Amino acid sequence: MKRQRKKKHGVLKVLRRIVLALVLIVALFFGAVTALEYRPNDTDALDVSGSAVTALKEGDSLTVMTWNIGFGALGDNADFFMDGGTMVYPSDKERVQDNMTGIINAISDVDPDLLYVQEADISSWRSHNINQTKLLQEALPDTENAFATNFKVAFLPYPIPPMGKIHSGIMTFSNYHIGTATRVSLPNPYSWPVRCVNLKRCLLVSRIPIKGSDKELVSVNLHLEAYDDGEGKIAQTKMLKEILSEEAKKGNYVIAGGDFNQVFSNIDTSAYPTYEGNWQPGSVDAEEFADDFDLLMDNTNPSCRSLIEPYKDADKTDFQYYLIDGYIVSKNLTVNSLETRNLDFVNTDHNPVVMNVTLN
Repeated sequence: MKRQRKKKHGVLKVLRRIVLALVLIVALFFGAVTALEYRPNDTDALDVSGSAVTALKEGDSLTVMTWNIGFGALGDNADFFMDGGTMVYPSDKERVQDNMTGIINAISDVDPDLLYVQEADISSWRSHNINQTKLLQEALPDTENAFATNFKVAFLPYPIPPMGKIHSGIMTFSNYHIGTATRVSLPNPYSWPVRCVNLKRCLLVSRIPIKGSDKELVSVNLHLEAYDDGEGKIAQTKMLKEILSEEAKKGNYVIAGGDFNQVFSNIDTSAYPTYEGNWQPGSVDAEEFADDFDLLMDNTNPSCRSLIEPYKDADKTDFQYYLIDGYIVSKNLTVNSLETRNLDFVNTDHNPVVMNVTLN
């Protein structure tokens, strides 16, 4: 009997040690995640790289292009676990390189004066640590550019296998001289500890001087919240409107473009119904912007496709498409053309949206 009690006591002692060790490991992990959390300021001045010699003048027309490049890994072969798919690492290194080549070629075909890129990785496991910002800089040598981090995690343990290290963000390229570039933090809908390993959404605000004028072209690159309960998108859109309205009141020319993860209420999106069980975009009320701005999306082609399954061999008749990429422009700009270029989602899950405008 004593021997059984002693044995039982020994087993309990081992179990306690195991539980204590597990608690200690978890505590150390959350401590490390908290200590290493990326904590940007409300506003941060950004370095502007490159050299552009063209001066922008009133009366000039310029071509603007926005494209979420899906960290070079979300081509037509890919699905993604956050959209209901199964893949964590959607593409091998060779496919990421091929996707980046296709993306760069498509940008060169348009040759935009102003380019907004979202989901460009600097160093991430998901894109095999290929520095996509460097590839883009090398491909666009006669531009000035700025990069704003919106996702920086030393190790993301979710899911299995884990996402691991991520350093990613949004990037603006300009054929015109950029006076200043600023990272502006957007409201974060997440609390600790999820906040520590999630995106820190932001605006990349570039100010382009206009020759012979005290006005500026205020360029805003954005990628708003995707997977929140909706409150984050609302708060971020409200802040965006406040910033844009302030610039419009100064008489500046304003272009905001990117991945809104929302539809605009003034655009007919009936051709792209959202099916039950799939990710649902938010909605931007165009009336709230109507006094000072035009909200623009081209509905002739979808700007995004679902990642619930690979696209290449899927049945396209009832595939889930979205219209979530576009522009908000001030009324002192004339919009000459707007086109969502149908690239069949070969290299990324988004199509680029190209706009031409004139500074009145």
